[in-house]
This record gives sequence, C-alpha cells and structure tokens, in this order.
Amino acid sequence: MSDRKVRVRFAPSPTGPLHIGGVRTALYNYLFAKQHGGDLIFRIEDTDSSRFVPGAEEYIIESFHWLGIKFDEGVGFGGNYGPYRQSERRDIYKEYVQQLLDKGKAYIAFDTPEELEAKRKEIDNFQYDASTRQLMKNSLTLPAEVVQEMIAEGQQYVVRFLIEPGIDVVVDDMIRGEVHINSSILDDKVLFKSADQLPTYHLANIVDDHLMEVSHVIRGEEWLPSAPLHVLLYDAFGWADTMPRFAHLPLLLKPIGNGKLSKRDGDKLGFPVFPLEWHDPKNGEISSGYREKGYLPEAVLNFLALLGWNPGNDQELMSLDEMVELFDLSKCSKNGAKFDYVKAAWFNHQYLIRQPDEAWTPSFDKLLKEQGVESTPQKEAEVVRMMKLKVIEYVDGQGNKHKRNISFVSDLWPLTKFFFVAPESFDREDKFIKKNWKEETASEMRQFIQVLSSIEDFSVEGQKAVIDPWVEQNGLRPWNAWRICLVGAGQGPDMYELSAFLGKEETLRRMQFAIDTLG
Repeated sequence: MSDRKVRVRFAPSPTGPLHIGGVRTALYNYLFAKQHGGDLIFRIEDTDSSRFVPGAEEYIIESFHWLGIKFDEGVGFGGNYGPYRQSERRDIYKEYVQQLLDKGKAYIAFDTPEELEAKRKEIDNFQYDASTRQLMKNSLTLPAEVVQEMIAEGQQYVVRFLIEPGIDVVVDDMIRGEVHINSSILDDKVLFKSADQLPTYHLANIVDDHLMEVSHVIRGEEWLPSAPLHVLLYDAFGWADTMPRFAHLPLLLKPIGNGKLSKRDGDKLGFPVFPLEWHDPKNGEISSGYREKGYLPEAVLNFLALLGWNPGNDQELMSLDEMVELFDLSKCSKNGAKFDYVKAAWFNHQYLIRQPDEAWTPSFDKLLKEQGVESTPQKEAEVVRMMKLKVIEYVDGQGNKHKRNISFVSDLWPLTKFFFVAPESFDREDKFIKKNWKEETASEMRQFIQVLSSIEDFSVEGQKAVIDPWVEQNGLRPWNAWRICLVGAGQGPDMYELSAFLGKEETLRRMQFAIDTLG
C-alpha cells in the first residue's frame, strides 16, 4: 500500500432496485476502506437518462441504511468533492471532452443509428475502430469547416475515443494479477452525446475517479472488459501516475446451473435477490426483499462477505468489525461464487438465536399484527423470554438439548401461537396426545380444574404452593395432559409459567374445552 490515502467508491445507476451482487461490491469497498483508514464515497451514475427509474436512488440509499453500511461522503452524505450525482456535473465533463478533442485523442462522429445498422449488415462483426472509422461520417473523414457547419446546424453527434491499434494494454488487477489486452480488439467507445449533453459511463467514471482522488476501484467482474479502455483514457489525459488500482470481483452465480445470478433464479427458487422489497413503478410488479423476508442485516452481510472471499480460517460468523480486521482482497477468488440461498437462511438462523431478548420484540410484534393478534409490549417480552428458554430449545428422547431450525421470525408462529390463540381442535393421531390422554384423563383434569379454581394467587409461585402438595398427596402427574389442554401439542415452556401468562380464566376455559372435545 502506497502513502496515498485509500479512497474507494460505490457508484450505482438509478435504473432499478439494488441487486444483491451490488450489495456485496459495496460491502467489499466498505471493508477495504475501513481496514486502511480510508473513505467510502457514494456516487450516483445517472448519465443514461433513458434508463432512469423514479424512486431507485431513494431505494438504494434506504437499503444501505438498513444494512448498516455507512458512507463517508457522497449523495445524501455531503463532502468536499461534490456534486456526487453525475447529472449535476455536465459542465465538468464538457471541459474534459474538449481536452481530448484538442489533444487529438477523440473525434466527433455524425453517423446516424440507421447508418450504423447498415454498416453492421454490410460488414461482419462490425465495430467502430481503426479499420472502419475511415469509412464513416466523422471529423477524421470530413473537412473541419463541414464539421463546424453540421454542429452549427444542430446535427446530433457523439464524441468517440480514438484508440490506436497494436498497443499492449496492461491492467494491474489486485485479484487477477496482470491482464494483457491488445488495443486492436477495442472499439472507439462513445464518450459524449450531444443529444442530452451528457457523457457516457466511460468518460464520467474516469473523470470522477480522478477528481475525487479515488485510489482503488473495486467492482464486479462484468466491468473487466472496460478496464483496458479506462487505462488508455487515464494515459490520454496524462493521469497515469494517479490511476487507481483495480480489483474485479468474481461473479455471483446461479444456485443451480450455469450463469450469473438473476431475479428469475430467485423467483423460481423462492429467495430474494434485492435487499428490500421493490415495487416497480413501470408495471406494478412487487419483488421480495431480504428485509421483508425476515433476514437480519448482520446475517446478510456475513453471508455475502464469504461469497468470493475467504478469511483464511474456519470462522464463519463474523461481525462487521471482525470482517474489517480480516478482509484481504488477495484472498478473493478469481472464480464465480455459487449463490447458496440455503446457507443464507442458515446464517440468519445463527444470528436470530443469538439475539438478546429485547431485539426480538419489534419483529415479533410485527408477526403478531400480521396474524391479527392484539398484544402488549409486556406480554410480548414475556413470551420472548419463555420462548428463548423452551420454545427454541428442546430436549430429545436421549436428554440432549437442541435448537429448533428457526431461520426467520415467521417460523415462530407455529411454535408460539398457543400463547395467544387457544387450541381449536386436537389431532387424536398425534403421538403425544395418544400417549398422554387416556380414558381416565378427562376425570383427572376435572379434579385438577377444581384445584386450579381454588387458587387466588395465580402467579407461578402461587400455583406451585397449591399444586405441588396436591400432586404429592394424590400421586397424579397432570403435566402432559395439562399441556395438551393449554397448547394442543407436546411443546411449550414450563406449565406454571404458561398458565400464569394465560391467566386463571383462560387456563380454565382451555381445560374445559379439551375435556369436552377429547372426552
């Protein structure tokens, strides 16, 4: 690492929702910046006005707020290198377009879309380059006065970068090493369009990175083909000494089959590919998000960090601070990473069961509202406490403790429903019920109702004081049958705690219903 301050950027286009692959790219930029005491810039690349989608920029910013990835400067964050939205930097780009034209490093082209299409039909594998530019309508083939007249008449044009053939372009990539590309295979990319007075990605990206003093460009593998062009542009401007170092991350691949992860894969297999739920303003389609599916942001970041990067040890669960400490770009894979959505759920499970009690309550409250249950914060906190003790954890037939496979808060409803909704029926084929509800059970439960009815203090301690001596005196073991009455199955917390939570009236009502139903 040189003495140059580390400055990296994440620069999405507001053309739709943020893909989960983009989240990983932003995360890696964040980890790298924080590890080196650097800055993370948030830039909006909106030069392609035809693809702009209302609400996309706000969606992207909200996604990072939820994920906990904090930017040091940029759109919505301020800073000394702004403006950070490319559409607000038009005049800056025009100055640098003119520099390239004055140096003879770029030229003006007037070819219409129809003329370009005709040339594609005429020449196999046509591209606008050193072998074809002399056949086209541009400032290299037209007299200077004609070019000026055409511009004055308002004819639309583009500015193309003049790429000389036969140059060995070297991209020094921190993940892939040196990548050599011969300039002869590159085309003269469009850098500026007069139609909207905006630059293309290629020019705006280079100018912004230079002016914002970006030291490293960490981006997806899909941008690797454009890296040689960017190297040539830095050289054309005379900025080779300040060119950032590149790192092209491996692709996120489909869980099944070959190719890049897409929204279609998520729709087919039932997992999100966007951090938040997205409502498409064009067609009204709603796409699921990790937040709405019940994922914790910490679990999403931990899962994504390990898709293409290995910390070099066996540790899987890492806080953001631990990731910062361990992160190393050189340990990123060159090969694509399969998107294992099952593993994502596993990570969520791990973070979920490790939450402190108070962290469960907001999402548990949301779950209850979705089920039409009115509750109080005090009740929910008590259920969470009992749930953490007995509902999530269970003991098998050999006396071994296990954690239930709860990946999302929504998984808790079948395990906690009985706290709020009384059993409406009983499965007589259920093993627990068949084993613990015998011919004489109804009679025993009627006796037990009489005992419970006599208790004035229905707290855990108040119940114990009356029931324990009664059990010892009569030799009855009411616990499992009592659980069937209150829960309807062989699950739940300590019976004293459950009945105290339900209260005397509800406990007796459920017991009578079970007696009447099971007989």
